[in-house]
Amino acid sequence: MVYSPWVCCSMKDLIKLSIPATTANLGPGFDCLGMALDIWNQIELRPSERPALRVKGEGAGSLSTGRYNLVYKAAERYFREAGLPVPSLSITCRNQIPLARGLGSSSSAIVGGLLAASAVAGAKGLDLDLIWRLAVEMEGHPDNVTAALFGGCQIVVRDQETLLHAQVPFPEDLRAVMFIPDTPMPTEKARGILSPQVSREDAVYNAGRVALLINALATGRLEYLRVATQDRLHQPARQALMPAMRLLFRSALEAGALGVFLSGAGPTVLALTQGRELTIAYEMADMADKALLPGQVRITRPIMQGAHIIPED
Repeated sequence: MVYSPWVCCSMKDLIKLSIPATTANLGPGFDCLGMALDIWNQIELRPSERPALRVKGEGAGSLSTGRYNLVYKAAERYFREAGLPVPSLSITCRNQIPLARGLGSSSSAIVGGLLAASAVAGAKGLDLDLIWRLAVEMEGHPDNVTAALFGGCQIVVRDQETLLHAQVPFPEDLRAVMFIPDTPMPTEKARGILSPQVSREDAVYNAGRVALLINALATGRLEYLRVATQDRLHQPARQALMPAMRLLFRSALEAGALGVFLSGAGPTVLALTQGRELTIAYEMADMADKALLPGQVRITRPIMQGAHIIPED
């Protein structure tokens, strides 16, 4: 790879941006539903004389600090796609999103790298459709990257070579209580355990619950979420990788959660709530302790804002 320290005379000196964590599937919406969460990674990117990457926070000491870092790879991908020389970049990542826990850490890196590269190149207006397409290609599935880029709760549908997304409204006071196990769950492993075929009964089961889930969020009929977050397509198989999953589900619901599901490919278990967050968090942590599953609880909220550039002071 040949690096150029500058792409063009209009290249900006420094770009700062924030990218949210995401939860995907929301139970039944396998690979077609994603939601942004109020946990953020921040990226600072600028042209430099030689490539450099620093990681602070989550992933410090374990993530690559070279060109194989996903943020750097995504930035390079944007320049190549735009037909521009690939510059030498200095990147600083300040990460709050836990790695390999089903909270969209890889999607955050991909979206952040692409968005920062577009901005630092001095593009006239951000081409979000191009960034979205490249992000989906790099991630391999569209749910997390779509929510990370556009924010909110997103439905994603692939129609041959075309991707469509639509935003689902939800109540402002909706909250999320998460139990995040200490042990990571690689997405490839969690996807590899799934059967390539599903029964008609299970397909109908999930289709009805996805429809009910969208209705519940959009209308505020959150009493439907207990049923609407149920799933037969991926969570039963993934329970083999996380036997305590059903125990955490039960503890959250008995403590007052509206609905509960495996966040993305796991291992994080996420409960949607509208009150009683501390009680639900305590009961989930207590159940995990009894199941000898180390981890931490965290309370956050779904958010409408997606990845965005931080204005200069």
